[in-house]
Amino acid sequence: MEVTRTEFEGLLIIGPRIFEDSRGYFYESYNLRTYKQAGIQYDFVQDNQSESKKGVIRGLHYQLAPHAQTKLVRVLEGSVYDVVVDLRRDSATFGKWYGIVLSGDNKLQLLVPRGFAHGFSTLSERALVLYKTDDFYNSESERGIIFNDDFLNIDWLLKSEDCIVSGRDMQLMRFQEAEFNF
Repeated sequence: MEVTRTEFEGLLIIGPRIFEDSRGYFYESYNLRTYKQAGIQYDFVQDNQSESKKGVIRGLHYQLAPHAQTKLVRVLEGSVYDVVVDLRRDSATFGKWYGIVLSGDNKLQLLVPRGFAHGFSTLSERALVLYKTDDFYNSESERGIIFNDDFLNIDWLLKSEDCIVSGRDMQLMRFQEAEFNF
């Protein structure tokens, strides 16, 4: 496994070791021992999976402390542009965003620590996204930031007329109005 650090403290890109032959491929998508040896010490308690069609934007979602979640995100099929926003007030990257293409082909994973809002746009005709969390879903602590916030100015790699956003996500707060306690 190859771990790449980003400029955002704790935000890691993880590339698994892939074994390919004429039959296809095999890789360990998660191995507790390997992760701990790499200094990644999380106890994941829940897996979440979504299917989205091209143009769907999900997010930007997070949970307030004490129910904040670390996420380990990967794409099983298709491709997404995975985006995070740093909500940690004491961080050098507070209020900045980071994006990376995750796909079934590149098999990269993004480790998103607590204190980040998370979302993605679907670039392929269909995408299956799977992510682990280190805390359970808690509806009372769920919050979000609207995807098209002018302050953040995120490029979702989609034309605005192609974006499909849920009514619920269209009601999310702007960054400068959002509640977060990190």
